[in-house]
Amino acid sequence: MTVSAPIRPDYAALEAAAVSDAPFAHVVVPHFIRADDLRALVASMPDIDSGGSFPPSALNLAPLVRNLVAELEGPVLREAIARKFGLDLHDAPTMLTLRGRTREKDGRIHCDSVAKRVTVLLYLNPASESWARREGCLRLLRGPDDVEDYAAEIPPVDGTLLVFPNGPTTWHGHRQYVGRRYTIQLNYMENDAKARSEMRRHRLSALAKRLSRAA
Repeated sequence: MTVSAPIRPDYAALEAAAVSDAPFAHVVVPHFIRADDLRALVASMPDIDSGGSFPPSALNLAPLVRNLVAELEGPVLREAIARKFGLDLHDAPTMLTLRGRTREKDGRIHCDSVAKRVTVLLYLNPASESWARREGCLRLLRGPDDVEDYAAEIPPVDGTLLVFPNGPTTWHGHRQYVGRRYTIQLNYMENDAKARSEMRRHRLSALAKRLSRAA
């Protein structure tokens, strides 16, 4: 399928979506990437054959995917999220990565780094039996000890967007899943030494992965 113009996410759906407080403040936007665009994106995603997070510079991205990355890092999404949660994000640095495969060790219960003010997850997978069995579906948890003690579960499908401000109780994880699972993660970072250190590591990781893939 050919898409003649860059993808425009459904910002109106994000504006209309309600913020849930259970178990912590978050918003879920199904079909943030519309169905026709999603099919084109799935066909255009790079073949990521190993686990872990890859910055865009470490991957050979098709123009459609590059344009989406630029859109996600742009001002429209930033301003919409700031309004939604009552945050000031105007000078928050961004850090964006892509994942293509989930490993046995992935999905363990955790809170994101305190250097990350807001986590944005965009899921670019078609529906499948695995997600229907709840494997690899992200769970927003009431505590750090039990992946079955969740208040919300988000299948990683159909261009769904999940956004939540980070905090000391924003526990999340998923049941074990091994296989293809495309996710774009965008973080609005703190503007401090800890965040700068994390972004520095991110850039070094990008260089190492780019050199590894070129070898």
